[in-house]
Amino acid sequence: MTSIDLNADLGEGFGRWRLTDDEQLLSVVTSANVACGFHAGDAATMRRVCAQAAERGVAIGAQVSYRDLAGFGRRAMDVPATELAAEVAYQIGALEVFARAAGARVAYVKPHGALYNRVVHDEEQAHAVVDGVRLADPALPVLGLPGSRLLELAAKAGLPTVAEAFADRAYTEEGTLVPRGRDGAVVTDAAAVVERSVGLARSGTVTAHSGVRIEVRARSLCLHGDTPGAVDLARQVRRRLEESGVRVEAFV
Repeated sequence: MTSIDLNADLGEGFGRWRLTDDEQLLSVVTSANVACGFHAGDAATMRRVCAQAAERGVAIGAQVSYRDLAGFGRRAMDVPATELAAEVAYQIGALEVFARAAGARVAYVKPHGALYNRVVHDEEQAHAVVDGVRLADPALPVLGLPGSRLLELAAKAGLPTVAEAFADRAYTEEGTLVPRGRDGAVVTDAAAVVERSVGLARSGTVTAHSGVRIEVRARSLCLHGDTPGAVDLARQVRRRLEESGVRVEAFV
């Protein structure tokens, strides 16, 4: 039977402000990308989300990013490689404390936002992320875009790699994500997101922004938790996947 992991970005609040419905999404997804305080999240939020994830058996992932709270980690930044590696390790270590306190562990690492897109092509920044992950735990899987420099360098460094697809983001013909500033970069039609999810899981293909069908082979499927109606959409996606004979389970 075909299987797929469903992941979502969670813990993306700060202080009294909350962006994602963490508790409800944790009842649907199988992996949680938890913000580690650099683009969103704080100690109390990280602790709460880790406890809730552990209680539901959801895998906990460290969503590492550039230090950019004001820009939600989506602004381009130039961070020296040694500094970035240290900051990646720092974020993983912070989340690990709360994961262990909840009786779980950090099971994987996923870059966020501008860093995610940067390490698709930028070898120096990708190396820095890999170095940071290895500093924290040389056995941690890395989640990223298929064909990215990040996954290539992570594999060379001996880290397990997991390819990821996006049901609610538009793709270029090259298999990269359409930049958020462009029209149509985010797929907002719920029915389209659901059908794209099934196509990605069953055939490993998706229609690019240009209309061309492209191959995107992935083990994990991301649903953004900060989109309107995210919880209902996630439920629709999971239900349709299971109705299509796809087993939904964590990759770790």
